[in-house]
Amino acid sequence: MFLHLGGSHMVYMDDVVGFFDLEKTSISKITREYLKKAQNEKKVINVSDELPKSFIITKKNNSESVYISPISTNTLNKRIFMKLG
Repeated sequence: MFLHLGGSHMVYMDDVVGFFDLEKTSISKITREYLKKAQNEKKVINVSDELPKSFIITKKNNSESVYISPISTNTLNKRIFMKLG
């Protein structure tokens, strides 16, 4: 099953490692360093020009990606549970 992240971006739900509220987690120095490192390594994908609300970490074939999404973690959570039903 796929999880829609915003715009035209979808990922396999099995590839999702986690999703995080950008405002709440970016307070942490560790999170800011992680996101900066991912950006420097060209692993960050912005799915929209809208105000970002969350970031989603995926891993497939030992390759990690970080999606910046305008969709809230609450909405992402609802989408996952609706599909798992």
